[in-house]
Amino acid sequence: MAGKCPSGSTPIPSLLSTPLVKILHLSEPPRFLTKLPFVIGGPLKVVRQVLDIVYTLAVRIPHPPEFILVQNPPSIPTLAIVWFVSKMRGCKVIIDWHNTGYSILALRLGWHHPFIRIAKWFEGYFGKCAYAHLCVSKAMLTFLVSEFDIQGQKVVLYDRPPAHFGRASASQTHELFQHLLPALSAPAAGLTSFLPASKAPYSTPFTYIPPLSPDAAPEVDRHLGSFTENIAMPTLRPDRPALIVSSTSWTPDEDFGVLLDALKDYERRARKYESRPEDQRLPKILVIITGKGPLREKYMREVEQLQTGHGGALEGAEGPWRYVRCVSLWLEASDYPLLLGSANIGISLHWSSSGYDLPMKIVDMFGCGLPVLAREYPCLKELVREGVNGYEFLDSKKLADLLLDLLRGFPQARHLSQLRQKLNCSLPGASRDEGQNADDNFDDDEDDDNYYPRKKKPEPWEWSNWEENWNRIMRPLLLHDVASEAAL
Repeated sequence: MAGKCPSGSTPIPSLLSTPLVKILHLSEPPRFLTKLPFVIGGPLKVVRQVLDIVYTLAVRIPHPPEFILVQNPPSIPTLAIVWFVSKMRGCKVIIDWHNTGYSILALRLGWHHPFIRIAKWFEGYFGKCAYAHLCVSKAMLTFLVSEFDIQGQKVVLYDRPPAHFGRASASQTHELFQHLLPALSAPAAGLTSFLPASKAPYSTPFTYIPPLSPDAAPEVDRHLGSFTENIAMPTLRPDRPALIVSSTSWTPDEDFGVLLDALKDYERRARKYESRPEDQRLPKILVIITGKGPLREKYMREVEQLQTGHGGALEGAEGPWRYVRCVSLWLEASDYPLLLGSANIGISLHWSSSGYDLPMKIVDMFGCGLPVLAREYPCLKELVREGVNGYEFLDSKKLADLLLDLLRGFPQARHLSQLRQKLNCSLPGASRDEGQNADDNFDDDEDDDNYYPRKKKPEPWEWSNWEENWNRIMRPLLLHDVASEAAL
């Protein structure tokens, strides 16, 4: 495996621990290149990177590999380098098409920039003749066949999360928020008076260890079984806020303004519903945003103004937010799946530059049993099934409507419980009877017409894990030539 890890990150432990994988790191460019003007330093960096990759693939790997697997994008100059090395060393190239490189470049330069046409030609020319093509969606496969006339074997390989992604237990959630509590308690977060009071290690804003009754006191002089049976384990707090998670790159193609406007609408309506019966009220929500990017500071300043009441009137409601808090956290890799597995709703703001890719962040959320509200674009329906594992939205009003309906009466939120049950019943190992029960309960509320006018059961949705995906799609593809030779 040859590649360059972002600063401060390391490959996943399973890659580091297996003796079958050798990792070759690409070297960092000399510091003097960063001090040169971009018009000079930029091209020199590209030339140096090209030579470094060619040297790694052609020299540092002593024996020619049978396959070279390359992810696209980036396309320039990677596809040309891999094409050249494959011809020189007799390797088979497999391209993992996650998106098109030229469409991402168009976000920066504009679709009418002359370089976009060159980049599209480059990607099609060097990409179409690979041995095999792994497409992230059916829409991507259709596009590549019609637009680039790709040759060789062509398969759709949906992304799947690592095996350790899953729903978090109350104990795991308790441990996670013990770890995150210092960050959440910092004055800059503004959460001290918003979250329920907690005291480590007995409670967090989301969990607590219930006190033991007097007759359940542990007896240390008996066998270990009776001792462990009487230990109180963490459980979810009934007064906890709803936890919403979104991962964003803070770039224009992931418009955080849509989520921010929806949160403003939620705050306004939560105040309006204060006098309603308890099962119709809206809970406090804590929105945790993960990721880094150029627009983070801009939007988080606006969030801080709204939370503190310095952002002006909230359409007739004065003062700081009372029902919404939004914080941005950078998590350790081991904490990320635990946060997803502890959350109530996931939100994806991803907007496909090409219209053919599927966001990995949604895949991660599904792997943790987390229903998703996702920004709508055409091929997303291959991943997000309305009423089964989530819902789609186009604007902030629809997003706010979905949040209100799913969270109404939280933590006893019936629509959210039904949606989670449907999602979990589609995951590997789920009971088909449970899935049938969830379908039977889907249309038993007349008020659903306000939000879901279709009034029909959604189409079935099946989920496979990474290993099943590999055995069903990748293994036959890699062994195709072996099977053909054996048949001769």
